[in-house]
Formats: sequence, structure tokens, C-alpha cells
Amino acid sequence: MTVWDRPEPPNRPVPLDRERIVAAAIALADEGGLEAVSLRKVAARLNAGPMRLYGYISTKGELFDLMVDEVQAEILPEEQPGDWREALRVLALRTRQTALRHEWLADLLGGRPTLGPNGLAVTEAKLAALDGLADIDTVMRAVETVSAYFTGAIRREIANLRAERATGLSKRDWQRASGAHVTKMLATGRFPALAKAVYDGTDVDAETSFATGLDWVLDAVAARLTRPPA
Repeated sequence: MTVWDRPEPPNRPVPLDRERIVAAAIALADEGGLEAVSLRKVAARLNAGPMRLYGYISTKGELFDLMVDEVQAEILPEEQPGDWREALRVLALRTRQTALRHEWLADLLGGRPTLGPNGLAVTEAKLAALDGLADIDTVMRAVETVSAYFTGAIRREIANLRAERATGLSKRDWQRASGAHVTKMLATGRFPALAKAVYDGTDVDAETSFATGLDWVLDAVAARLTRPPA
């Protein structure tokens, strides 16, 4: 029985329910990451005994599932765009925006599908965007491909943000601090393609990089959708 199917116990002197528990856990994670979340800390924030939480949630894994499902409500647009490409773009962009508000979400993206109502609605929206445009296997591979792109891109962006906080160095500061070493290594001539990227390439911000990569992935999906059946 999943956590969504299991009934909640009756309330006691301190009002408690899964909604309050999940809200407290999300607040802790927003402040200190997933490592800041434990049933003991959640109970303390709610002024409840830790053992009471086990009547609502059996494991930390269940708590994480509920947290992910709660913030996935932020991914769903109020109205689904009619164009498949715009629908998938909006879902990807809103996933990035949600992860930037709740950085811990990046650590939980990409695993098994979430089975809560919001998670299922997000999956439904992705599949519905392509419904009727190709056979179901092609639709599933297309959704997997787009999801794999934005999951990886989001994780990279969050990792860079965490590195900035951990080191106290912005991207530019880190580049300057590493410049002498990189220049020396490129001068060996062993890395000509990398040298071309470093000296001639255009550096763009994370938002532009994400949007450009997403457009390229959607171009690839469009090419597959318009390809005649074998």
C-alpha cells in the first residue's frame, strides 16, 4: 500500500496531518537541503513527538515522495498549450523554475516515476502533449528524451550554484583563479578542440544555455515525429 492509499490516523491534541508534515519538511529542505530533513526535525518544527509522525509516514523515502509530489504542483501550468512543442517547453521551463526555488528537487529528479496525484498529472501532461502525433512507443521515447535533457541540465545548474556557495567564488572568479593552470595546459597543444572552445566560444548564462539545448532536443523530436513510418 502506497503512502497515498494508507489512511491517516485520527488527530490528537497537537493537530497533525500529512499536509502539515510535508510543508514542514519542504521548509527544512529549502533551508538546508535534504540532509536537513529527518522525521525528528520535522516533528520538532511541528511541536509533536517523533513517534507520532510514523502514523502518517513510515519512512524518510515516503516523506521525500510526498515532498516531490507537493512541489510538482508548481510545474503544472494553469492551461496546457495546444502546440505539442510549446507544451513540452513550458513543462521543462517550469520544472527548472521549481528546482531553482527548491534546489533539493534536483537530487530527486530522474529516478522512478512519482505516483502521487501531481506527479501523475505532470507525466500525463507530457504524454498528452504528443498524443496522436505518433505511435505510443515513439511518444514515450520522446518524453523520456526531453525529460533526460532537462533533468541533466537542471542538475548541472544546481551543482554550479552549490559550488559557488561552497567556495565563495562566482563562475567568473573561479575562471580567473583557474586561468593560469588552464592556459598552461592548453599551451601544450594536447587539447586543440578545448582551446578553440575556451578562446573562441561564446559564454552564455544558465538560462540561455538551458533554453538553447531544450530547443535542439525539441528539434530532434520534431524530426522524429515527421519521419515517415518504416
